[in-house]
Amino acid sequence: MSSIEAPPGAAGHYRALESLYAAAPINQLFDSVLEITGPGTSRIRFEIDPRHFHAGGAAHGTSYFKMLDDAAFYAANTLVTDRFLLTTQFNLLFTRPMGAGPAIAEGRWVSGQRRVLIAEARLIDGGGEEVARGTGTFMRSRIPLAGLAGYRLG
Repeated sequence: MSSIEAPPGAAGHYRALESLYAAAPINQLFDSVLEITGPGTSRIRFEIDPRHFHAGGAAHGTSYFKMLDDAAFYAANTLVTDRFLLTTQFNLLFTRPMGAGPAIAEGRWVSGQRRVLIAEARLIDGGGEEVARGTGTFMRSRIPLAGLAGYRLG
């Protein structure tokens, strides 16, 4: 991993990203909370319940993807204070089924800070077992963070 430095005004940026996550309409469908834990890192605590299950009685892959993508995305966006990032690619590896209960997605920036950033995430079930991991590529968009509903500095 390359060296990483917190951007100027990092604490305010981190809280604004957490607010942005909470304001996103998709997140009304999941009982989840984003925590920015430092430069290039994030954690999403969430709950899987039977509404998220496929016909086989375990969490559907959409839950895995959403939480891994979000954790990696926000880990990367901690390093970009002016623009919203866009996911351009995401690779996902499922390692075991996930049932109902608490879970955590942990994101970590891997490389890049200019136009394209790479970040990874892992998904941990309530028993502490890794159930999936993923790696994403994220590109700076033309969308200013400051113009997004939910992104509130200070």
